[in-house]
Amino acid sequence: MAYKREVAENTAPEYIEKVVYLNRVSKTVKGGRIFKFAALVVVGDGKGMVGYGLGKAAEVSEAILKGIADAKKNMTKITLDGTTIPHEVIGTFGAGRVLLKPAPVGTGIIAGGTVRAVMEAVGVSNIRAKCLRSNNPQNVVKATMQGLQSLRGPEEVARIRGKNVDEI
Repeated sequence: MAYKREVAENTAPEYIEKVVYLNRVSKTVKGGRIFKFAALVVVGDGKGMVGYGLGKAAEVSEAILKGIADAKKNMTKITLDGTTIPHEVIGTFGAGRVLLKPAPVGTGIIAGGTVRAVMEAVGVSNIRAKCLRSNNPQNVVKATMQGLQSLRGPEEVARIRGKNVDEI
């Protein structure tokens, strides 16, 4: 008995997938060198959902696919304020620190390549960012994500303080 799986069109959301960093690692063995690849990938929907993943494999394409799968598993919702972020924040992970500042419409994404990939995936189009200490791609991505996850909108701040949004 054949099983037929029907998939409705437009049910799967379209994701923005960006390869942030591709690392080649070699191991020397008796017969020569063996190369392996590690791909750091950021995946987002452009509307506030974003995740990152690290895929490792013997081939580049397999590493990227593993990274994309890992990123989709670790997606989180980010609080946005239109096309920017609600307030200034510093994200920290390990030695990596990233300063994220909101910017007015028309500014664009003023950030390095690693932070830029995360911002494009999450859907932020106006922001200023600066890597303050380490510029290791893995730590910068994790610091950026930590900073984005710590953002709070006016509704959440009002709820925590027990006030109306108008009072703040």
